[in-house]
Amino acid sequence: MPSQKTSPPARAPQRKRGHERVASLLSAAADTFVEKGYDAATMTEIAARAGASIGSLYQFFPTKEAVAQALMGGHAEALYARIGQLTARAPQWGNDELAGQLIRLFLDFRRQQPSFVVLTEVPASVPKGEALTIRMRIRDELIGLLGGRYPGLPTAQVRAGATVVQYMMKAAVALHAETASTARTAAQTQLRRTLWLYLDDLANT
Repeated sequence: MPSQKTSPPARAPQRKRGHERVASLLSAAADTFVEKGYDAATMTEIAARAGASIGSLYQFFPTKEAVAQALMGGHAEALYARIGQLTARAPQWGNDELAGQLIRLFLDFRRQQPSFVVLTEVPASVPKGEALTIRMRIRDELIGLLGGRYPGLPTAQVRAGATVVQYMMKAAVALHAETASTARTAAQTQLRRTLWLYLDDLANT
């Protein structure tokens, strides 16, 4: 059974060349995880894809789990930034537009960052505590978005609303992955409308 213990931390690069090498290694790891799957990918393959020695890879990442954690951390920061962009624009949108933007956020991100999908679907790749931290940080970002969009809403309602929105966004991703294409569009349209009506109701609470 895969361990959920935190792996040894990655070594932080100190110079520009080191940062560039780490970026190259993580890019190679992302491609390898997508092509081979997390479990089948090896450190040797990652190093070879990056055009680096295995020693160079181990210098920064002592285990495959450490590579995955660093990669997931980068994905998470990029996702927080995407939510932040929506937060800045949300006050300008009606609830219909906001619902559409929220539904598309995860769909677009997962399509553009396929290794994010691989890692989130393999629990062993990221420690349980770290996965929970990411999930709660996403919720906090959504709390900030809804709080800015509906400034008069009580804090408890904002927190509850953020939880509902987060699960609706996850439902949109699940629909995209599991539903046949002929039914997907209609289902996602209905989910968007459901979120739109929920946001309308939230605004009038």
